[in-house]
Amino acid sequence: MRPPPVLPPEIEDFRDERWHREGARQIETAFEAERFIDRVGFAACMTDSRRPGPSLYVAVCGRRDAVMPRNVQKDPEASATWHLKDELIARGRVYYAKLWRGKAMFIAPRMIPAFNAVWGLRASEEKRRLSPHARAILKVLRHEWEMGTSDLREDARIRDRAAFNRALDELQAAMVVVPSQVFYQPKFTYIWTLAVGRFPDALQQRMDRDAALRDIARCFLNGAGTTVRGELARVTGLSRAEAGRGNRALVGEGYAEMLATGVYRLATLPNTL
Repeated sequence: MRPPPVLPPEIEDFRDERWHREGARQIETAFEAERFIDRVGFAACMTDSRRPGPSLYVAVCGRRDAVMPRNVQKDPEASATWHLKDELIARGRVYYAKLWRGKAMFIAPRMIPAFNAVWGLRASEEKRRLSPHARAILKVLRHEWEMGTSDLREDARIRDRAAFNRALDELQAAMVVVPSQVFYQPKFTYIWTLAVGRFPDALQQRMDRDAALRDIARCFLNGAGTTVRGELARVTGLSRAEAGRGNRALVGEGYAEMLATGVYRLATLPNTL
């Protein structure tokens, strides 16, 4: 893994405050977690300081240098984050799913239209873009509305567990299916449902792709203060070209300044930062 870029101390302090990387802003409850996600717009679930961007795990730890231990089962901070994730899923007030490359993310409701414009799937595209296994799962869920993992796999007639999991990841990445609950007894299982059932207004709102790229870039820059080359692409899964389009749109409207190739800064930051 490449080392993170070296940022000015003032920018790191700015991110500490915005991304809750300090003890005074440490997250302990689901309500605090929802407020955090709403404030930052989107956040990873279990990434640590080795990855850029806001993270629920780092905010639970309340420190900039939080690193996930090898044995996460015995780590109280990883456990607290995991249980908060389960509670947030059940509350259904923020969007949660595995998006690009299976990366688990939270999205604030206000940012769902922008993410959907980039990664979402229209009904007319399903046959062309979805695998047969993904379409089989989707057909079952549209009939039953929500189902546990094992029942869903059985009704979709997908015998291979790995193929089933890949199809579920495919549907999550297309913002079609989300988990709605997690149960540990009598056995561990997720309950799956259609994303549009949880966030109908946000997912039915149409947004131009360029406007979506601009809003995603704005959302990240609000928390980062300054974004370095390739950082927005790594955090969001956008291509570097599209991340650049989003950032340059912010420069065009005076919201950001371009300091160097791929380096952008909030125009409203004090000169001391």
